[in-house]
Amino acid sequence: MHKLTRLLVVATLLLGCVGCDQVTKGFARVYLSHAPTISFLHDTVRITYAENPGSFLSLGATLSRSARVAIFQAGVGFLVLGLIWAALFWQGLSRSHVVAITLIGASGLGNLIDRVLNNGLVTDFLNIGIGQVRTGIFNVADIIGVLGVLVFLIFRGSATPPPDHSTKRTREKSRTA
Repeated sequence: MHKLTRLLVVATLLLGCVGCDQVTKGFARVYLSHAPTISFLHDTVRITYAENPGSFLSLGATLSRSARVAIFQAGVGFLVLGLIWAALFWQGLSRSHVVAITLIGASGLGNLIDRVLNNGLVTDFLNIGIGQVRTGIFNVADIIGVLGVLVFLIFRGSATPPPDHSTKRTREKSRTA
């Protein structure tokens, strides 16, 4: 993938995904924080406000504040930087892998912004399921992360092999000989 194309893909995905995530979380904080749960599609989709101090399914929520800051802010911050760096500069990635890594990075960045701006809490507001079989409460950043993992898994065998310069050199040598 050309460097400028890669930069545009990564920047567009980051801005679009993180922007959408932050707008929906802002909406949830303003309009859902004191509202009752709203149900759609025969209770398949619920809109309900929650603030999560932990990670997926509130894992780590009972850790001390300093441990949560170290793991969920510093650790995730370094991971997000690494993912964005890889999406921008790691040679041999296919376009689908650049997209997948950027989506995963955007997911982490969206929740990281929430933690930094909201005293270590992530705003969640979506829940899906049937009857008692339900997901945890999640947000748009979580959807983006899952989408990134799915793209990565679907296209896991499509990495672009590094260019083989030996064939080119052999042809050039045979032409000059």
